[in-house]
Amino acid sequence: MGTLGPILTVILVLIALILITSCIKIVPQAYACVIERLGGYQTTWSVGLHFKIPIIDRVAKRVLLKEQVVDFAPQPVITKDNVTMRIDTVVYFQITDPKLYAYGVDNPIMAIENLTATTLRNIIGDLELDETLTSREVINTKMRASLDLATDPWGIKVTRVELKNIIPPAAIQDAMEKQMKAERERRESILIAEGQKTSSILVAEGKKASAILEAEAEKSAAILRAEAKKEATIREAEGQAEAILKVQQANAEGIRFLNESNPQAAVIQLKSLEAFAKAADGQATKIIIPSEIQGMAGLVKSLTEVGSSK
Repeated sequence: MGTLGPILTVILVLIALILITSCIKIVPQAYACVIERLGGYQTTWSVGLHFKIPIIDRVAKRVLLKEQVVDFAPQPVITKDNVTMRIDTVVYFQITDPKLYAYGVDNPIMAIENLTATTLRNIIGDLELDETLTSREVINTKMRASLDLATDPWGIKVTRVELKNIIPPAAIQDAMEKQMKAERERRESILIAEGQKTSSILVAEGKKASAILEAEAEKSAAILRAEAKKEATIREAEGQAEAILKVQQANAEGIRFLNESNPQAAVIQLKSLEAFAKAADGQATKIIIPSEIQGMAGLVKSLTEVGSSK
């Protein structure tokens, strides 16, 4: 008995240390612990150091408070126009109340998956194929609102829902590819036609501009020629006028000299005769000479004969 005493003491001390150690709990960041006492909910531990009563208290559930992502397998859905397709979704959620999460629903992830599938079928059932393919954002918003409302009693907040893939049947995919090919060919034809139209318009505008420039050039050349001709005519007229003026000035000067020299009647008649001679200039066949000049001519003849006889 003396030997068993110290051994029992050591065993009891070890048991006490184990119990004390098991009663000390440290909750890390972004985690929470749901504590039960005698099978009923007692409290929720947040980050830090905590103590529990041995045997009476226990950690019922350790909850992750970070935002989590769940990728669900493709779900078969039927559109409003009876086209069956497969859609897989990605759900982002965060636990906001550890107590509700621990006691609200059994297997919350499976519950969210089933709820996502039924909600998706309800939304897609009100849309046609084309609307489904072009309304991802609308579908995501409706699903997030519906899931967030349904999971609120479970202490879960759905922050985001995304449609990952929309997989229509092979026949629909083939028809869509043919439609897209036809649409691309149509756009290509339109672009080619518009290019040819633009090219034709540019060529026509170029020809029009060229014709306008040629007409303006011809107009400018005609104006320059007319102005040059007009200038030449003006200069010619000015030259003729100047010549006439000089002739008239010379005649006026000759008359002035005659008047200043006080000529006799015989001289005046002689000048008149010379004027008739110049007027005839050898071209006239018959000239009528006034009687006064005829007498003068006879006088000149007489004087000439007298000069000869001397």
